[in-house]
Amino acid sequence: MSLRLQRVRELLKRQIGEVVRRELPVDEVGLINVNDVDVAPNLHTATVYIGVLGGPDQKKRALEALGVHRKRIQGLLGKAIVLKYTPQLRFVLDDSVERGNRVLRILDELDPPPSSA
Repeated sequence: MSLRLQRVRELLKRQIGEVVRRELPVDEVGLINVNDVDVAPNLHTATVYIGVLGGPDQKKRALEALGVHRKRIQGLLGKAIVLKYTPQLRFVLDDSVERGNRVLRILDELDPPPSSA
């Protein structure tokens, strides 16, 4: 991956996170975190991987709210970042953190703490 594409990814990740925090109320959709952004080489599309701190209800509402507000988020992103094309965003729920935590819990169960005998 080119250095330019990596820089664009990081910039998009940071800006999308700020826009989402400003635009979507936490009490309705939970705390949304932008985990990663995958940008097409031509910068026309970007897949945004999000994590939601909250229950399954809030995760579903967060994904729906992001879908509803996608165009507005893209518009605000276009104003904040100067790119030839503002990528069309696609939001995907990223459960990698939860899977990682589950693996760590399983490992803890398999490796009991040493007994003090």
